[in-house]
Amino acid sequence: QVQLVESGGGLVQAGGSLRLSCAASGRTFNNYVMGWFRQAPGKEREFVAAVNSGSLNTYYADSVKGRFTISRDNAKNTIYLKMKRLQPEDTAVFYCAEAPTRSLISYNAYADRQNYNVWGQGTQVTVSS
Repeated sequence: QVQLVESGGGLVQAGGSLRLSCAASGRTFNNYVMGWFRQAPGKEREFVAAVNSGSLNTYYADSVKGRFTISRDNAKNTIYLKMKRLQPEDTAVFYCAEAPTRSLISYNAYADRQNYNVWGQGTQVTVSS
């Protein structure tokens, strides 16, 4: 069973940048869709970004498009989320997740957390104003 461990969260001022990492252990994750989700206090867990197994396609929530970049390094079994121009509304626990497939059929499928069956424990990102 694969395990996902996020890191890189922290406290940053508005306008700043962070890079989150998610390392997979237990087996390779090369053949799977990987995604980032986030959950703010009192809110539902929401989709942030996803990448298919070949890194040919990436998907972003409108709220982060142009500011966040998802990437994967299959040799290191790690995915990344580079975040810039962070705002207080980005404050949340960020989770990485794996879907048991090379790709999904549509943006809505990538954004649906029910398609992901392995989750990390999360890393806190706090953006101060």
